[in-house]
Amino acid sequence: MSTASAPPATQRGLGADAPKANPARALLGRRGVAKLLLLAVAAAVLVPVVHAAWPGAAWPSALTVDLSGPLGKTSDWIIDNRDNHWLFVYFLGHLSNAVVISVRAVYLLLLALGWAGVTTGVTLIAWRVAGWRIAATALVSLLVSGALGMWVPTMQTLALMVVAVAVSVVVGALLGLAAGLSERLFRILRPVLDTMQVLPAFAYLLPVVLIFGIGVPAALLATVIYAAPPMARLTALGLRGADPGVLEAVSSLGATGRQRLLTARLPLARKELLLGVNQTIMMALSMVVIASMIGAAGLGDRVYQALASVDVGAALSAAIPIVLLAIVMDRTTAAAGARIGAAGNTATAGPAWLRGWQVWTGVAALTALLALAGRLTGSAVWPGAWFVDIAHPVNDFKEWMVDHLYSGVPVIGGTADWAAHFTNWVLNPLRDGLTALPWYGTLLIVAALAWLIGTWRTALTAVLAMAAIGVLGVWKPSMNTLSQVLAALVVTLVLGFGTGVLAAGSKRFEAILRPVLDVMQTMPQFVYLIPVVALFAVGRAPAAAAAVVYALPAVIRITTQGLRQVDPAAMESARSLGATRWQMLRQVQLPLARPALLLAVNQGVVLVLAVVIIGGLVGGGALGYDVVTGLATGDLALGLVAGVAIVCLGLMLDRVTQPTERRTTGKGA
Repeated sequence: MSTASAPPATQRGLGADAPKANPARALLGRRGVAKLLLLAVAAAVLVPVVHAAWPGAAWPSALTVDLSGPLGKTSDWIIDNRDNHWLFVYFLGHLSNAVVISVRAVYLLLLALGWAGVTTGVTLIAWRVAGWRIAATALVSLLVSGALGMWVPTMQTLALMVVAVAVSVVVGALLGLAAGLSERLFRILRPVLDTMQVLPAFAYLLPVVLIFGIGVPAALLATVIYAAPPMARLTALGLRGADPGVLEAVSSLGATGRQRLLTARLPLARKELLLGVNQTIMMALSMVVIASMIGAAGLGDRVYQALASVDVGAALSAAIPIVLLAIVMDRTTAAAGARIGAAGNTATAGPAWLRGWQVWTGVAALTALLALAGRLTGSAVWPGAWFVDIAHPVNDFKEWMVDHLYSGVPVIGGTADWAAHFTNWVLNPLRDGLTALPWYGTLLIVAALAWLIGTWRTALTAVLAMAAIGVLGVWKPSMNTLSQVLAALVVTLVLGFGTGVLAAGSKRFEAILRPVLDVMQTMPQFVYLIPVVALFAVGRAPAAAAAVVYALPAVIRITTQGLRQVDPAAMESARSLGATRWQMLRQVQLPLARPALLLAVNQGVVLVLAVVIIGGLVGGGALGYDVVTGLATGDLALGLVAGVAIVCLGLMLDRVTQPTERRTTGKGA
């Protein structure tokens, strides 16, 4: 039987005696074409007027606003009043002290335990919470960190990350809870979360440093701003996607709103909550290098110092412990959440794995005993005789790759040729086309795309975001940045969706891919820049390549999870009708996984945009260069204006890639 042949036959049967429909009338009846026609009419009226008033492709200077004066005065006021104003003395000062005390307390505890106590404690906790496999991973990870000579920096980073992740999860969960339970708050928080996640770290590092100064508080706040939005988004997604039938059944039993939340909504959203914790950990750890630029010690500082001297081996020595920390924290928290969810359905006093107080007492006692033994032997930190140097072999390998792959590769050419071709055939035409396109033409295209997949409010938001870029006076560099983002995003989505489909169809392939994705996603963005620059030279191509590598894991993960969570009954029904694997993917899995795929696009936009901005350090130019220059020179106006323009670009891309459901009222609306 062929399911594809049924609709045409039915159509022929229904339309045998019916008069032929007017194709033009049928076309005009479609809502999308009607929207385009309305925009075309508006353009026919407005474009001549606008062109007569402001000719030229670039944004007219008469419509720009110079913010350098007000922002400069703001920066001066903060500097002058930071030590005596009540806002700083009685609020921000106490907040800063609380952060310092929290991070220092965790760090002193880790130092007091010593390398033996920390290794024992983390391994035993991982065993008790997640099983022996994760415990073995934790043990090996800590031993490798020590062997690489990174024990003390690892403890500094771990102390900062424990506090930062805890704060990010709490803040993100509270924001997501509010957005998931209230449609109005969801609409209010959505642009706030967009701003928090899209605003590049370099842009808000400068005001954060102006307020808190160089040090741990500024680094932790910057990390929370960057890491909390994924938790908020996924919490809201899980709460809003709860099964209505289950909620109706709970309500019919007389449950209160609080009971419905605790017994139905949160348990049903457990997978999204766990993914939110996972993404928060990954995002927080990806910030350690950037945070090191404003006084956060630890592994990030070692990476940054190594990259400043173009020492790839030393940078990798510090980056490997970051990856290992991420893997351990990811696996342990995921397993703990799974056990809590499995045990939470019982009517006992608590989950079974938490009720074994004797075991936890034994874990604490054994950890303290081995910590004391380590201190008595005089080795509170990792013994220097156990160090392993990988910097020299890594640097030698990098030099070999540059010598053999940069140029002169037969037939296919070297990486320098690939970068040149990508720049000349993709990036330059995109940049030139966007720059040559009249500014009002760009606004019309954005309005058409956003309105076609959403509502007029969506289109208005996207158009206002693009107009704000022009008003800020950074239209041309924004078009340059947009060309890089679009090119990198297309490559990311093609590779990400394709790999995600393969991983969803093969558990073995997914198992092989998972550690690779962990390494790719947790490796600091800066670490990618040096080998990428070495292979592709300085320019916009290496910035795009680093963005693809960094954004790819999130797209693959979300795509795989979305396809895996498709209703098995729908898959079985399609299989029983004789659908092939390709038909099931195209007609069942992809349509049903649409929310997850849209979330993957959203995360791809955010991550690509973030790394393209960092690419300003390696010749990416445009807005990224302005942001980096603003931070380096302390120019709040230059850095913040470019950062706001990046936020507007991200907001526009979000609106033209995230369909907004049309609200219906009344009958048949």
